[in-house]
Amino acid sequence: MLSGLVIVLLPLVLGYLVPVRDTRLMALINRGVNASIYVILLLMGVSLAGLDDLAGQLSRLGGQALLLFAVISSCNLAALWWLSQRLGLTADPARVVAEAPTSKWAAMIGSLALVAMVVAGVVIGLLLEWLTGSGLFTAAETLAEAVLYALLALIGCQLRNSGMSLRQIVLNRFGLAIALTLAASSLVGGLLAAPLLDLRWNEGLALAAGFGWYSLSGILVGDQLGPLMGGVAFFNDLARELLAFVLIPLVIRRHAVLAIGYGGATSMDFTLPVIQQHGGVSCVPVAVVSGFILSLLSPPLILFLLSL
Repeated sequence: MLSGLVIVLLPLVLGYLVPVRDTRLMALINRGVNASIYVILLLMGVSLAGLDDLAGQLSRLGGQALLLFAVISSCNLAALWWLSQRLGLTADPARVVAEAPTSKWAAMIGSLALVAMVVAGVVIGLLLEWLTGSGLFTAAETLAEAVLYALLALIGCQLRNSGMSLRQIVLNRFGLAIALTLAASSLVGGLLAAPLLDLRWNEGLALAAGFGWYSLSGILVGDQLGPLMGGVAFFNDLARELLAFVLIPLVIRRHAVLAIGYGGATSMDFTLPVIQQHGGVSCVPVAVVSGFILSLLSPPLILFLLSL
C-alpha cells in the first residue's frame, strides 16, 4: 500500500526538482499537461470496456450503486460546502493555465468533453475487443499508468516554477482539513445508506471508505462481501470520479474546497490535472495532501470495517 503511494508521488517530487527558466519550454509543459488529461481519460474508458459483462453489471448493480452514491455524495457536498465557507481557500486566477474555460458555459462544455472522452474510450474498447481480443485492456491500463507518471512529473515541474516553497506543499492545513471532512462525511453517508441497501452498519461504512479509489475498493469489498457488493463499491467510487470531472471546472473558482475535496483519493492523481488546469497551481499542494491522506487511510479502514 505505502509503496504504491510512493510510486505515485515519486514523479511529482522528481518533477519538482527540475528548474525550468525557458518560457517556451514552460508553455510546452503546460500544453503537455492539458493533452495528457484527455489521453488518460480515453484510456480509462478503454479499460472500463474490459469489465466482464459490462452491460449486465450496469443493469444489475445500477440501482444499489446509484442509491449509495446519492446518499454519500449528498453528505460530502453538504460537509465540504460548510467547510468551504470557513476555510476561505480560493483558486488563484493569476496562475490558471492558459486557455482554461472562464465562464460557466465554457466550463460545462469542457467538463462534458472530459466525460465524452471516457465514453469514447468505452466505445473504442468494445470495438477493439471485438476485433483483437481482451489483451488490449491490460495494455490500456499499463499505458494509462505510464502517462499518469509522466503527467505528475510535468505538474511537479510546474510547482517548482510557480514560486511556491516545498514547505507550502508538504505542510498544508487546508489539505488535512479537507481530507478529514471528506472521510467523516463519507462514513456518515455509508452508515445512512446501510439499512436502505439491507446491509450491516459496518458493511455500509466499508462501502463508503473507498473515498473514490474504485480500483481498490471494488477488490477489497468484493473479496469479503462477494462480487455484487464489490461491483457496488466500484461503481460508487467510479461515479465520484466522473462527477468530480464535471464539478471541478464549474465550482473551483468560488468553492475550491468543495472542488478539491469531492474528488477524494483521486485528488492526488486522476483529478489532479483538472484541478490544476482550472484552479491554478496554487490548488495543487492542497489536492495532493488531501488525496494522499485519503489514499493512505482507505485500505486499512476498509479491511478493519469488514473484519468487524
